[in-house]
Amino acid sequence: MVQASSQATMTDSTPPCLSFIGIVDFSQEARWLYMTDSVVDLLGFEANELYGHPSIELVHPDESMRVRKLHHDTIKGDKAAALVYLRMRHKDPYKGYVLCSVSRTIVHNVVVGSVSFASPGAKALHNASTAQEITVLAPVSESFQLRRWHDPSPLPPSPRMFDDDDEDNNSEITYNHLPSQSFRTALILDRFTLRCNILYCSNDLLIDSGDSLGRSFFDYVSRNSETNVRDWINLVKGWGVNETGQPSDGGFGFGKFALLKEARESEEPSPEPLPRIRNGGRNTRAKNNRRNSVLGPRPAKTVVRVTPPQESPDDSVVVDAIFSAHSDGIIVILRRASS
Repeated sequence: MVQASSQATMTDSTPPCLSFIGIVDFSQEARWLYMTDSVVDLLGFEANELYGHPSIELVHPDESMRVRKLHHDTIKGDKAAALVYLRMRHKDPYKGYVLCSVSRTIVHNVVVGSVSFASPGAKALHNASTAQEITVLAPVSESFQLRRWHDPSPLPPSPRMFDDDDEDNNSEITYNHLPSQSFRTALILDRFTLRCNILYCSNDLLIDSGDSLGRSFFDYVSRNSETNVRDWINLVKGWGVNETGQPSDGGFGFGKFALLKEARESEEPSPEPLPRIRNGGRNTRAKNNRRNSVLGPRPAKTVVRVTPPQESPDDSVVVDAIFSAHSDGIIVILRRASS
């Protein structure tokens, strides 16, 4: 049993190493606007139990004041691909607080990210290596303080517990009229299909959010970029697998490609050719040769090749992208690339 006030030590009741995607608003309470169904696997809550409620309510009391300030600083700093390690409350009181890795990216007027079970090891190393910023709040997560070579040396210690002066300073933080930030769009894709259908689009800044729902993500990728983008998505899918082979989180991938303003009809990649089937010890090629000797060869088929319409440079915009895979989806963050 893990007491609520104790450090999050996990035993046989350890939550599965899964992750869910979440979106919160710019308010002081960081209210839930969206989350995927894997939240129940990690924290025990159904998505409809959390929608519209403050996400701060789930944070450990020792860390909630710092999380409020971090939320404010993340918005003001227009941050992307940032990680924080903190403790979040499980619905089952006997499971106490779960040590979590929370990713966050500012997308115009919302915060988009994920929550995953944090455990030290190769996955933590990979996530830290691909994140733009790492913040450690939970006292049991010192092993996640991994430093890249270009970071300031030595690494600053974990933030101390807030005293009364800190709380007074925190009360001066205002969330009133926080402006929208960079023109970014967030997409959530179905990671379990080749088409990567769009499940969610955060705004209309780059593509029409209504028209995009249910369409293949590759309908909005230029033909010249499609092969690379497919490879990138397959790569982050491979990163986003936990120790038992289940889909999970796996760090951030960065790329640049041509995004179409209007959707096209993309094609699914061709499946691998099936191996030749043997029947009764005779392969099908020999069987076909016997048929040809009796009936004569089949007439040659006329193959009509359709040339896809050429894409005009005016139909697309070059975008920077951040890809990250999670248990029940892929997050793609897009912004116009700087010239």
